[in-house]
Amino acid sequence: MRAERDELAVAERVFERLSEQLADERASAAPVPGQVGGRAVMLVPHREPGVEETMLPPDYRRILAAVRQAAGPVMAREVGEMLGVDISVRSKLEPLRGRLVRLTARG
Repeated sequence: MRAERDELAVAERVFERLSEQLADERASAAPVPGQVGGRAVMLVPHREPGVEETMLPPDYRRILAAVRQAAGPVMAREVGEMLGVDISVRSKLEPLRGRLVRLTARG
């Protein structure tokens, strides 16, 4: 019984070390804000308790509203049509696709 207790104590210490390492890795993997006008900004904040949709720039709020109007999964082209983007020009659709990806990645 003593050997099992010792093994359990070792396992707990290993678990604590791994938990600390994982927490450190997550903290260091946090995105770095970009620079706009010499100031650090992050246009799409990560979803956390207390972060509301109103903190998003107006373009992102319009995108979210268009996605919510659709009753299911949507493609960038469909959202572009809802927002009045010229979907026949790929260079106008790609920035929208990037915004959709950013919103999805940040929850």
